[in-house]
Amino acid sequence: MPINLKALNQIKIDIQDTNIKLMIVTKTRSIEDISELIKLGYRNFAENRVQEAYKKYTNIKSDHKINLSLIGPLQSNKVKQALTLFDTIQSIDRSKIVDEIKKNDAIVTNEKKFYIQINIGEEPQKSGVLPKNFNDLYQYCLSNHLVISGIMCIPPFDKDPRFFFDKMLKIKEKSNNNFALSMGMSSDYKIALDYKTDEIRIGSLIFS
Repeated sequence: MPINLKALNQIKIDIQDTNIKLMIVTKTRSIEDISELIKLGYRNFAENRVQEAYKKYTNIKSDHKINLSLIGPLQSNKVKQALTLFDTIQSIDRSKIVDEIKKNDAIVTNEKKFYIQINIGEEPQKSGVLPKNFNDLYQYCLSNHLVISGIMCIPPFDKDPRFFFDKMLKIKEKSNNNFALSMGMSSDYKIALDYKTDEIRIGSLIFS
């Protein structure tokens, strides 16, 4: 499918005069699609899988200054590869991932950012730390000198996201008000704007 310029322009209007970051999710999209978006001036992209991203973005990142985020589950054996490619990892959800990051501390630069993913709907099929365990994981990160810059969630698809976005906002306010909030996707980003999100992650709407 071609890039939906009308949708892109509408998103730009929705977030104009704010500091909200638009991340374009490019999973399953081609290098040609990404290149076209770069030509249009977009620089913030997100991928779900390390291997797919590595194939598509290794050369792109050598030619263009972009910011690439990992928003999908991270396996411990993929941590080193993820650290070499992604500027931001938004899917830290357990202590083992923290341990693997620390093992590869030599390739972690000050510019690299890390977010904790919260399974805000407590869905067994989804990644993310449970809300009740969030503070323990956050403190584990701090004790290992891993700076956490934000928190991310994917609310249940079949429920009103307002309850879950509000819950995320309260977690932020309780734990660290400097956290970036990464929440809001194609179907619910306008609602996320009402709950002080800092980043929206849009894919299917742009490629519809």
